[in-house]
Amino acid sequence: MRRFGLVLLLSLCSLPCCIRAESHVVRAAPGVDVPVVDTVPAKLGESSVELVGPWKFRTGDNPAWSESDFDDSNWSTMDLTPPRGSAGVGWSKLGYAGYSGFAWYRLRVNVEGATHRLALKMPDQADDAYQVFVNGQLVGEFGKFTPSGVRAYPAIPEAFTLPKTVGNGTMTIAVRMWMDSATRFISPDAGGLHGPPALGYASLIRNLIRLDYDDIAHFFGSALVEELILFMALLMAGALLWLDPAEKSYFWLALVSLATFLGVGVVLSVNYTAWLSQTQAVILGEVLLTNLRIGLWVIFWGYWFRVSQIRQLHWVVWLLVSLLVVGTAMIRPPFYGQEIPLAFSTFIYPALMVVKLALGILLFLVAYWGFRTQKTEGWMAAAAVLLVIVANYQRELRIIHVPTTFFLLGFAIQLGTIAAVASLLIITVMLLRRFVYSQRLKEQWKLEIQQAQHVQQVLIPREFPAIKGLTIDSEYRPAREVGGDFFQIIPGEVPGSVLIVVGDVTGKGMQAGMLVALILGAIRAAAQHSPDPVRILSEVNEQLCERESANATCLILRIDPDGSVIIANAGHLPPYINETEVEMDGALPIGIVPEAEFATTTFALAPGDSLILMSDGIVEAQDVEGNLFGFERIADLLHSGTSAEKIADLAQKFGQEDDILILKICRNPEQPAPLLANARNAAVHV
Repeated sequence: MRRFGLVLLLSLCSLPCCIRAESHVVRAAPGVDVPVVDTVPAKLGESSVELVGPWKFRTGDNPAWSESDFDDSNWSTMDLTPPRGSAGVGWSKLGYAGYSGFAWYRLRVNVEGATHRLALKMPDQADDAYQVFVNGQLVGEFGKFTPSGVRAYPAIPEAFTLPKTVGNGTMTIAVRMWMDSATRFISPDAGGLHGPPALGYASLIRNLIRLDYDDIAHFFGSALVEELILFMALLMAGALLWLDPAEKSYFWLALVSLATFLGVGVVLSVNYTAWLSQTQAVILGEVLLTNLRIGLWVIFWGYWFRVSQIRQLHWVVWLLVSLLVVGTAMIRPPFYGQEIPLAFSTFIYPALMVVKLALGILLFLVAYWGFRTQKTEGWMAAAAVLLVIVANYQRELRIIHVPTTFFLLGFAIQLGTIAAVASLLIITVMLLRRFVYSQRLKEQWKLEIQQAQHVQQVLIPREFPAIKGLTIDSEYRPAREVGGDFFQIIPGEVPGSVLIVVGDVTGKGMQAGMLVALILGAIRAAAQHSPDPVRILSEVNEQLCERESANATCLILRIDPDGSVIIANAGHLPPYINETEVEMDGALPIGIVPEAEFATTTFALAPGDSLILMSDGIVEAQDVEGNLFGFERIADLLHSGTSAEKIADLAQKFGQEDDILILKICRNPEQPAPLLANARNAAVHV
């Protein structure tokens, strides 16, 4: 009916034709016989006529009621003239309160002077689905009527072109209505047609439909702008998440944007299309997305402000959101009034208000904590949080009489839309600032990693000094860019003697690299004064104890030319002789206790023996099922004479968790004396 008066006035002023609708309007209660005019005469010019009635009306369903020759004289009558100041009322206020299901409207219309094809525009509001028949022929439907039931959609402007055979003369219009049993609980005037259909030339009816959609566009046009901005925010959050997956606030902002985008999409869908049924629209829009969006905002700000108890925040938020979802579903169709008694709404509405306000208070507390601990964003973050609260509490603002709808140049602007768009713009600026800052930190971290790698490459020997009588083989596989394991080979002053150091510092990265440099520098300095492994460990331990958080496991051994070995161990894995582990007492790592005592042992390395030093990264390698590489597997590999490189490969493929270091020292077998010398010695002996 919107703008009918304007169209009618323009038609009357510009054309000689006019509209004449003559009828005797009668209202009657069901079952009361009232004399009525059987046919409504309508003279059509270049305009339309509102078919206010009186319509014949009957509850129930019978396919024969669509036929033009059906006798409906005993049916009740119903006037569809909208009351003053109203767009129309349904059958609940016209004598059929509490009824749901099928009902029929019938009207005979005498069309005079129709020279073009006709169309019938249905009222903007109708509960819930209908089929339109003209002279017994189905000309259109809104909703899906199947043998198994009826699917209803939220009402949108709809019109149907009549068959070409319908022209001058009498036609019978029959409307088969269906209302869901839950609809009567939504509104006190639910049921059937909320206003009269309009009959006119098809070209004019199309213009009336355009005017109706123009009204919808003026009211929901701001939602289209909001949808575009939400889509851009979704793309931006997704791009930032792809560039920086470690920043979880990007992920939750993407979910917030997606939930809001879908929620606005549901609103636009039910006003422009018949894609979603009434039940689907209620479940998606009001029950799920509206409530989910509030929880997502709280979680986003929790990650943004880096709340320390984020796990507890998740539990509280999703508990409250679950209560909101369940409670909202209880007071919405199809449950409300059927599975859920109406009396329960007295308790459910206040409870939902409390739960929703609890989420708002939780968001405020998260923001307050963030402002106190992180003052980088300042008022910018405070404004964004306030706008988020305004955008998600529109209904509560209307309760306290805060205006939420404004009109600008004929377009309706929702306060929630303004708040949502403004908050996203502010958050976008904040996101870009944080992203630029995080990229700078990453570049700085990359530079530090490169420096640590360079330090490690200098400290970890690639080529070993030649030690008379020994063959040394090593393999080093850091678990990350910079590892914490280290080793050094320091030739002794006596030819054939060597000092070998292996260890593992705590931590990784540049700090670990600098600690390794400190330890190795201290070891080399101490080795210049004494080749005794115990004394070297003691001096290094004293230096580390003077520093905070500087400790490491370390094993130092000295091999003399005759094969004798002395070992001092500070918490490192004992070495292996061939496939047998050297028995040693436990000891604390260096850097923990001043004047600590370290485990020591001595033994002889016979020609052909191998001494294997390794880090715990080999033993603790772990497969997907949690099985450890273990000491037994290492012993088997050593027994079979597996090289250091092969052992490192097997441990790495098994499932590397930590740095892998293995050092294998073999004492070469003694070479027999030349044959000539043996013969000379034999001659002398004789």
